[in-house]
Amino acid sequence: MNIPRTLPMVQGERSEPKESNMKSAVVLYSAPAAGHLLPMVSLAKLFQEHGFSATVITFNHPLLSSKTDQEVSFLSSANPSISFHVLPLITVGDSYANLKPPDVTRIIVEAQNKNLQNFILDLSKTSFVRVIVLDYMCTDALDAARQLSIPTYFLTPFSASFTAFLLNLLELDVSSSLSLKDFNGPINFPGLPPVLTSDCPKFLIDRESDSYKAFMQTVPSLVKSDGILMNTFESLEQKAISALREGNCVPSFNMPPVYSIGPLVTERREKEREERHECLKWLDLQPKGTVVFLCFGSLGGFPLDQVKQIAIGLENSDQRFLWVLKFNTEQSNIYNKSIPEFELDQILPEGFLNRTKDRGMVVKTWAPQIQVLHHESVGGFVTHCGWNSILEAVIAGKPMVCWPLYVEQRLNKVLLVDHDTWLSVAIECYDQDMVVAEEVEAKVRWLMEGEGSKLLNERAKAMLDKATESLTETGPSSQAFMQFLIDLEQQHLSKTNI
Repeated sequence: MNIPRTLPMVQGERSEPKESNMKSAVVLYSAPAAGHLLPMVSLAKLFQEHGFSATVITFNHPLLSSKTDQEVSFLSSANPSISFHVLPLITVGDSYANLKPPDVTRIIVEAQNKNLQNFILDLSKTSFVRVIVLDYMCTDALDAARQLSIPTYFLTPFSASFTAFLLNLLELDVSSSLSLKDFNGPINFPGLPPVLTSDCPKFLIDRESDSYKAFMQTVPSLVKSDGILMNTFESLEQKAISALREGNCVPSFNMPPVYSIGPLVTERREKEREERHECLKWLDLQPKGTVVFLCFGSLGGFPLDQVKQIAIGLENSDQRFLWVLKFNTEQSNIYNKSIPEFELDQILPEGFLNRTKDRGMVVKTWAPQIQVLHHESVGGFVTHCGWNSILEAVIAGKPMVCWPLYVEQRLNKVLLVDHDTWLSVAIECYDQDMVVAEEVEAKVRWLMEGEGSKLLNERAKAMLDKATESLTETGPSSQAFMQFLIDLEQQHLSKTNI
């Protein structure tokens, strides 16, 4: 099946700039969540290093707990050389009660298409917009962006392995009548280790479900684009990257070029200030490599019962810990926009903070994760397996305990602990509705002082070396980005020579 990648130019709107001295620009269009904005900002910096001006565009989302304007303000103050723009607020309905968050996002992105086009047209009056990069959550902007006759690429905010998973699922969708739930044993997809249905996103296992049908409308956009930029590096996901590059995941489609240009990592700053975060000062007082860091992402909150199980496990482990606690009434509702205000002593076991004050610290809602992971006192990381968090741990050389919560994180867990895929830099918590205190205690102890922890640390340090090498001038990620720029120039030349 061949999906066309060319669209007619919007008549009378954008044309090639005639001024040869116009600055080359890139527009990066992102969903508003931190996990999407942060890699886009890193990519914007990379473009700037190669002489482009960069503008990051996003929009308000009614189901996110954080305010987009505030998030953009944090990023803008930390990255003054990048332009940021929030599209005008659009009201697309009185209630979202009956819609799933991805469906709301699609409605908003589609409704914003005209605003997006108008912004790019205005920018084109003063800059030569050479390329548009779309976040995967903005797939409904692909046609609108390419109507401007500008090369349009995707940046996937997840692993190359999950990109391969999605394209394998697209191939399965068009070539058979099977659902993922129909597989009794491990599923063997090109580029991936054997995957169980239980490790796949729940909303994708039944092809008859509304969530599956809605999500699968977005996947073909990947192969309709001019190419895919991936926030990963060769030695981290070699099998998945090779399978994508060779088109093995979607033989029924024309596979566009893929470029592994990561790791792209940018720190989200709470605000610009000289004073260090209190948790960093606390870490300064702890012995080297003795603190386990627990953090579950910008959307990863736990209900009260699970909070108490974590606390009991940490207390009984006798290990030093730094725990970033986000409380949520429903763990599954990651888009809950009314996360309750709380005080630590109201939701933690009575006396917990006093009993653990000499070896533990609990921080509400947020901590400077990159700085924490790079601190010499931190010896391990308990993570929800979000892709940004994984990369941040990799470039800090820290081993992990995997505690996946939602979307693709269970698949990321498989990749982290699979010996044949990566260097096995993590162990996993048993996947269950409630991770009990005994499991928390056992895994924290194993990570920090167990007989296998030394080997896990050695593997984590080896992966750090590979990540560092990938970003050197001659490293594979740097070379991949240079190839992308060469291909982009060839697109421009072929178009102007027609």
